[in-house]
Amino acid sequence: MSAAILDIGASSYDSAALWDVLHKSIRAPLDRLVPPPGSRSIIQLVDAARAKLQRVTPQQAWEVLHDPTYSTPAFLVDIRPAAERARSGGIHGSLIIERNVLEWRFDPRSEARLAIADRYDLRIIVYCEDGRASSLAAASLHDIGMLNATDIVGGFQAWKAAGLPGQVRPPSTDSKSATWEGLSQLTGISD
Repeated sequence: MSAAILDIGASSYDSAALWDVLHKSIRAPLDRLVPPPGSRSIIQLVDAARAKLQRVTPQQAWEVLHDPTYSTPAFLVDIRPAAERARSGGIHGSLIIERNVLEWRFDPRSEARLAIADRYDLRIIVYCEDGRASSLAAASLHDIGMLNATDIVGGFQAWKAAGLPGQVRPPSTDSKSATWEGLSQLTGISD
């Protein structure tokens, strides 16, 4: 099946694709200096993300990670790129999962999930350099059902400023598939 609209476009697929071509052809050109309708600024996106979260201070994160009576497995996750970790340092014992694969690794439905991501009640505490990107990342984890995900207010810089140790204890978990050695093993496909 093929259809065309004179001087506008053609589609060899279906009527929905043809209507899409027609709709796009009548849209007014965008003013390059005016935000498109419905768009939000990065500040608005971060504020909306943080509204979903119960953010923690570095001290609160430390306490959760070192409380043997905490009710669910808790993980500290560094989402910063390798260059940033090399420049600033890091927290030994945290999982290093760069931002571009975070959801794939923690979605229990994903074939690329970590072995530890076999349940939805994990306490995932995400951090970045300054606590902005981590808010967006933690909110994205909420979107895939990881409702206990949060981030550290102020990120790694706040952790250092609080004088907390550069190492956390390995996570405790009652998940049979979650061993410390198995943290980086995928259950399915790789990158």
